[in-house]
Amino acid sequence: MTSRLLTLASALFLLGCASTEAQVATYDYDPAVALTAESQAALTPMEVLQRLKDGNERFVDEQAVSRDFLDQVRQTAGGQYPMATILGCIDSRVPHEIVFDKGVGDIFSARIAGNFVNTDMLGSLEFASAVAGAKLLVVLGHTDCGAVKGACDNVELGNLTSTLANIAPAIYSVNDIEGPRTAANKDFVHAVARENVDIQVQNVVQRSPVLHELVEAGDLIVIGAMHDVATGEVEFFEDSMLTSETIGR
Repeated sequence: MTSRLLTLASALFLLGCASTEAQVATYDYDPAVALTAESQAALTPMEVLQRLKDGNERFVDEQAVSRDFLDQVRQTAGGQYPMATILGCIDSRVPHEIVFDKGVGDIFSARIAGNFVNTDMLGSLEFASAVAGAKLLVVLGHTDCGAVKGACDNVELGNLTSTLANIAPAIYSVNDIEGPRTAANKDFVHAVARENVDIQVQNVVQRSPVLHELVEAGDLIVIGAMHDVATGEVEFFEDSMLTSETIGR
C-alpha cells in the first residue's frame, strides 16, 4: 500500500511539473510585469496582436494571469508605455483589460457608444500611438450592441441622437439581410455592428494623416474585431487589417 501511494504521489508531482512547464512555455515574457519604454519599443505590431489573442484565449479558458494590480500601479507611476489601443463601445459587458487579460499600463482604452471615430477620438488615438508608442489599434465592436440597436430604430434622445447618427453609414451599407431593418432583427443588428467596425477601421487612417503615416511606416497595425458578450471570445478580422503592406490596396 505504501509503495502504491508513493507511486501515485510521484505521478502527481510529475504531472504538476509538466503543467507548470507548459504554462511557463506559453510566454517568453512575464505578463504580470508592467511594460517599460524598453520592452514596449522591442515589440512589433504583430507581436502585440498575438499577445491580445493569447490574453483573450486565457480569459475565455478561465486561465487569466494572476496580477498584483497595486504593484503595477506603483510600477507605472513614473510613465506609461502601453502596447495597444482599443477603440470600443461603452458597453459594461466589454471591459477591455479583463477581456484581453491585461494589466495596468498595458492598453489605452478609448470608449464611446457605437465605437466610432470623430475629431476628438482621433486626437486621442493619435496621442496613443504617435506620442505614447502603442503598436496596435483595435476597433472593437460587440454583439447585442445597444448603440447599434438604437441607430437601427432611429432612437432620438438628447445628445444621443447625434451620437447614433455616426452609425448610419453602416446601416445604409447593409443590404443583404432578410427581414426588417430594425433592432428586432438580430441578424441585421449583427451585420450592422460588423460593418460599422470595418467602416471605422478605414476612417481611422483616412481621417488621420498621423495614423496613416504610422501604418505606412510599419509602426502601427489597425484591425477590426468583434467581442461576443455571450462567450467573452473576440474574433479578429485579419483579412481586412491595415498594415504597411495592405494600406494602399
